[in-house]
Amino acid sequence: MTTAVAEMHQDIALRGPVGSLDAYLQAVGSIPVLSKEVEQALSHQFHDEDDLEAARKLVLAHLRFVVHIAKGYTGYGLPLADLIQEGNVGLMKAVKRFDPSFDVRLVSFAVHWIRAEIHEYVLRNWRIVKVATTKAQRKLFFNLRKAKKNLSWLSYAETQAVAEDLGVPPKDVTEMERRLTARDALFDPAPDSGEEDKTFSPSAYLASPNSDPAQLVESQDWYDEATTRMTEAISTLDDRSRHIVESRWLGEKKLTLHELADQYSVSAERIRQIEANAIKKLRKAMEP
Repeated sequence: MTTAVAEMHQDIALRGPVGSLDAYLQAVGSIPVLSKEVEQALSHQFHDEDDLEAARKLVLAHLRFVVHIAKGYTGYGLPLADLIQEGNVGLMKAVKRFDPSFDVRLVSFAVHWIRAEIHEYVLRNWRIVKVATTKAQRKLFFNLRKAKKNLSWLSYAETQAVAEDLGVPPKDVTEMERRLTARDALFDPAPDSGEEDKTFSPSAYLASPNSDPAQLVESQDWYDEATTRMTEAISTLDDRSRHIVESRWLGEKKLTLHELADQYSVSAERIRQIEANAIKKLRKAMEP
């Protein structure tokens, strides 16, 4: 958007109605519709003299038409206020590009720009993943819903008729119909989801990092072997050394050096020395 259009947008935001959507709709509905003569005069002022005040009046006078067009897209589940806002951007672009020398009404020219901006917004926000990226797919997206006579799937004859009417292959019609009827799935289920939603959420199908059978067997074998070697190594210690090591490292309630020192009536430093020597013997005994 150029600086001129950006300034128009800011000017409308500052001077236009604020508050609720209802207040906005009431305000734009109260703005008088311009006659063809006044519209032409304002268009020439902006086109020939770059008069932003004339452009502002043109935009304000046509906001009601943006609201009318935006209401036609409420069936996509998107906020009407956002649709209107995107349509207003298209209106401002249309005012900037409108050439009054063609002797047509601004609304006839602007409707295409308004719809184009709203279309882009719908395609960006209707689904997490874009459902239409090519020109043919966009055409299908906005026309297929109108072509469907009911909420059920199109029959073969209806699919052929829609494809012929829109000038696309029947398979594209079927593919777009599938995309329209699909819904976004949360990767992780919501906290209040039922057990069925949690079971079938995409995150439930991810492989666990510890699910490889070969790794599980290898890990279990290593644990069993390490446990056996540790048991054999501890059995080589004398009773006092074994008791100190088990009390310091292997028991549920680990004793301190001072507690063990009190039991054996020696200093804590002596317990530390016995522990260090025992650990050194264990390491040597467990070496492959």
